[in-house]
Amino acid sequence: MNEVIRAGEEMRKLRAEMIKVFADFGWTQERIAQLTDMSQPAVSKQMAKHRTDEPRPPMEVSLDQCDVPWLEGRLRGLAEEISETLGETAHCTRHVDALARGKKRFTPRNVDELRRLVEEDLRQHRAELSCAHRAAYDEISRGLDLASKVTTTSASASVRRSLAHRIQRDQLRG
Repeated sequence: MNEVIRAGEEMRKLRAEMIKVFADFGWTQERIAQLTDMSQPAVSKQMAKHRTDEPRPPMEVSLDQCDVPWLEGRLRGLAEEISETLGETAHCTRHVDALARGKKRFTPRNVDELRRLVEEDLRQHRAELSCAHRAAYDEISRGLDLASKVTTTSASASVRRSLAHRIQRDQLRG
């Protein structure tokens, strides 16, 4: 029961941070509501709550960032795309589902396991997956091997993971 409560609290904090980041980008409340899976009035309430905060400089958003949370988010986005493309035949599907449900966290061990599963899917399903999947994995893997422990922004690790996850998925889709 405590795990469920803690997961709910973490999700609320993450959504509040995401709303701040998206508002700093100048996005509309309606678009923020879609991205955060919230109602527009709830987003409006969160934005009003933080309107008195002094504005932060916008966070730099680019897939080329090399800090660990950013790369972990990209890896999760890639794994989700592979899982959706291959369905139940993907090795990474169960791991992706566990991450989405909050059953697994981004620990070095879980990240290594996800890397291994994604690599196995890329090896076994070469014909079904595009070259973009392999290229993204190579870039992410190389980045994780050489990753900088220093984050160049004030956003939390969970926000950086979520943004990288969303950007990676959008890039693979089109």
